[in-house]
Amino acid sequence: MLVNKSLKAKLFGSSGVRGVVNVDLTPILATKIGLAVVTFSKAKKVLVARDTRVSGLMLENALVSGLLAVGATVHCLGTVPTPVLAYLTRKLGADSGLMITASHNPPQYNGIKIFGANGLAYGDESQDKVEKIIENGSFGLTVWRNIGEAVYFNESSHYVDLIQKKVKLHKKWHVIVDLGCGATYNLAPTILKNLGCKATAINAQPDGFFPARSSEPNEESLELLARIVRELKADVGIAYDGDGDRVAFINEKGEFANLDHVLAAYAAYAIQKSGKRRTVVTNVEASMCFEKMVEAHGGKVVRTKVGDVYVAEAMRRHEAVFGGEPCGAWIHPKFHYCPDGILSSVMLLKVLEEKGELLSEFISKVPRYSTLRENIVCKNQAKRKVVERTGEQLKTVFPKYKEYSTVDGIRLALQNGWILVRASGTEPLVRLTVEGESLKAAKEIMARGVPLVRKLAGDLEK
Repeated sequence: MLVNKSLKAKLFGSSGVRGVVNVDLTPILATKIGLAVVTFSKAKKVLVARDTRVSGLMLENALVSGLLAVGATVHCLGTVPTPVLAYLTRKLGADSGLMITASHNPPQYNGIKIFGANGLAYGDESQDKVEKIIENGSFGLTVWRNIGEAVYFNESSHYVDLIQKKVKLHKKWHVIVDLGCGATYNLAPTILKNLGCKATAINAQPDGFFPARSSEPNEESLELLARIVRELKADVGIAYDGDGDRVAFINEKGEFANLDHVLAAYAAYAIQKSGKRRTVVTNVEASMCFEKMVEAHGGKVVRTKVGDVYVAEAMRRHEAVFGGEPCGAWIHPKFHYCPDGILSSVMLLKVLEEKGELLSEFISKVPRYSTLRENIVCKNQAKRKVVERTGEQLKTVFPKYKEYSTVDGIRLALQNGWILVRASGTEPLVRLTVEGESLKAAKEIMARGVPLVRKLAGDLEK
C-alpha cells in the first residue's frame, strides 16, 4: 500500500521519541538524536540518564557518541528516575538533559526524552526543530580536537536533599512500596525511610525485563501489592512506573485507589491551600470529577492535550498551583515542572497527615462516575487521520452533544457523560475514553463510538 506523505508519522510523540528497540528506535537513530540536540541547542554541558531497561546502556552509548561528536561535555548519571534527571539538569546548570526511557511501556520499548536548561521537557516547537535537523542530516560535527568528553557520576543526593529539606513527616507511616524493578529501586525506599516511614520494599531489584509486574502501575498489575498491604495491615501501598514519573496508590484496606479520584482530591486540597493562585491543570482524559472537586473550592480548571509537557507548559502560563494527569503523573511547581512519582507519594502522605485522614477517607468525597477505555490498533502514519475523520461523524452519532473540543483529538461533552477519541502519542493506537454518569451510560456511549473508529481505521489501511 502506498502511504500519502501527509500521513507520514512524526519521529517525536507526546513524550519524546519512543518505539520498539532495534525496530523503531535503533542505536543509529539514538546517535542522530544526540547530534541533532546539540546542533539545535548549542549545548556545552549535557546530562544523560536511563531507566533499568535492558536496551538502556546500548542506547546510552550511541546517544553519548552523537553528543560528543558535536562537542558537548556529557555527564552520565547512570540509572536514575526521570524526575531526578530533569531536576538535576536545572540544578547543575546543564544546557540539556536526555532521559533514555519508555516510562510505563513494555520492556521491548525504549525512548529518549529531552529536557531544556530549565528542567522542562521539550515542547512541540523544539522537538520539531530537532526532527528537522535529523531529516536533513544537517549536524554540526566538530573538528577532531574539539570532540567532547564523557564523565560518569551520580549526583542524586541533590534530589534527596530537595525533598528532605522541604517535606517533614511526623507520623511513622507504614508503607509498602512496589518499585516494579524500575528506576526508583534505590531512591524511593531511601527517601521514605529518611522521612521516618517504616518502608517495606518489594520488587526492588533493578531488572529491565520487568519480571515481577508490568511497568505500568495499574489495578491489575498491583494485585500483589494490594494483598501485602492487607496482610501486613499497612497504612498505604505506593507503586511507581519504570522511570518513576508516575505513581499509584493502594489504600489501607488493600484496595486500588482510583487514579482520577486521588488526582481530583489532591487538586482540591491544592486549591484550598493556594491563596490567590486558583488554577490547576489536567488533560482532556481526566474525569469530570476533577472539575467538581476543584470548582467546589473556588478553583479553575485548565484542560490540555494528553502529555505531561503540555500540562507543564499550561501550568507555567497560568501560574497553576498543581497539575497532573490521571495516569499518576503529578507536577508540583514549587519543586520543579517534571512529573515526579516519588515526590508525589511523599506529598500525599504529608496531606493525609495534615488532615488526619486515611487514604480511603481522603478520596471518599470525590463523585464517582464510570470510565471506560478502548484501544484500537492503527498504524502510526494513519492514526491522526483516523481521529480527524472521526470528528465530523461523531457529531452525527451524537447529535445532541453539548460541547465539541479539538484540544487533543476529538472530545464531545454529552448530556450524560463525554467521549474522547485521540491518537496515542507513543504507540500505534487510537484511544477511546468514555465517561458516563452511570456504567450503563458509559457502555452505551462506548458502543456507539467504537464501531465508527474501527471502520475508519480499516478504511485507511486498505
